[in-house]
Amino acid sequence: MFFISCGESGQSGDPAAVDSIDWDDALEQEAEWYQGPEAVRIADNVLLYQHESGGWPKNIDMSQVLGEADKDSIRNEQSAGGTTLSNITIDNGATYTQMRYLARVHNATGHDRFKEGFLKGVDYLVEAQYDSGGWPQYYPIREGYYEMITFNDGAMIGAMRMLRDVAEGEDPYTFVDSSRRQRASEAVNKGIEAILDMQIIQDGQRTAWCAQHDPETLEPAWARSYEPPSLAGAASAGIVRFLMAVEEPTPEITAAVEGAVEWYRDTAIHGYRYEEFTDEKGREDKRLVEDPEAGPLWARFYEIETNRPIFMNRDSDIFYEYSKVPQERRAGYDWYGDWAGELLAEEYPAWRAKHNLSME
Repeated sequence: MFFISCGESGQSGDPAAVDSIDWDDALEQEAEWYQGPEAVRIADNVLLYQHESGGWPKNIDMSQVLGEADKDSIRNEQSAGGTTLSNITIDNGATYTQMRYLARVHNATGHDRFKEGFLKGVDYLVEAQYDSGGWPQYYPIREGYYEMITFNDGAMIGAMRMLRDVAEGEDPYTFVDSSRRQRASEAVNKGIEAILDMQIIQDGQRTAWCAQHDPETLEPAWARSYEPPSLAGAASAGIVRFLMAVEEPTPEITAAVEGAVEWYRDTAIHGYRYEEFTDEKGREDKRLVEDPEAGPLWARFYEIETNRPIFMNRDSDIFYEYSKVPQERRAGYDWYGDWAGELLAEEYPAWRAKHNLSME
């Protein structure tokens, strides 16, 4: 029988009797839950998956019940190199999500192993930052588009939010030592400078950002074959929200927010809804449908020179009409979204009011 750790006391239990939760729900539990054996069991899984560098791989269900053979297999794959478990990343919420979970369980239980795992994560995020201020998608560096500064799927902004909360001593990160808090603060400030430098300028006006940028030149860069250098309607909204969360925004930050908001206003698509459907061949697909009652939409990518929505297939062919995109890419990617809807309607006006900026 496989036994699981239930805390520093050395108690154990049968995993078959554990009422497990999904990893996606691990940060959504009531405060008292993080004191219990299930929370500790999952936190020990999180430590198991942590790489010696301090970070984590992506797309792993860390709530699963593991036997000793499973754990040995995980350790072997980690040490082998060049595997899923040895490719460490901030993509898809990896690393900073695990860190948030460890901090909650440490605060609830007082177990030092979870604190140490969290602090290794802080060190990892600080070390992974480029000299230019951005973060690669993978660190240690994985060659290819993975080494680009990555805003896509909230990668860099997720890492910066984590470090910002550490730097400001937010709960539950009050246990972090002053030296790490200082390094986290410096990393965030350096990251903000890079964000301001990466904002794309059109005819002297600040606009949005690309989903990926070159780590040396900071210029817009390619990612996958259907993710071109472009203005990113999806990724840029998270950047604006991060900048608006700065307690004392500089004139440069204010100008960046104002420019991005104006760009979102100019590029909003009205009168359509974006929906999934099943085509006549029984395939899942997506389409735009005329709907005068629908809220604004934005394309995922806009051509830098023209602000026209652009779409691509896996061969990097450009399409200006969504309906012309081959079904595989049309259905397999979110080409439209309401990414800036609440930002324009609620968050931006509240930000201006907070900082006593008059509305135009």
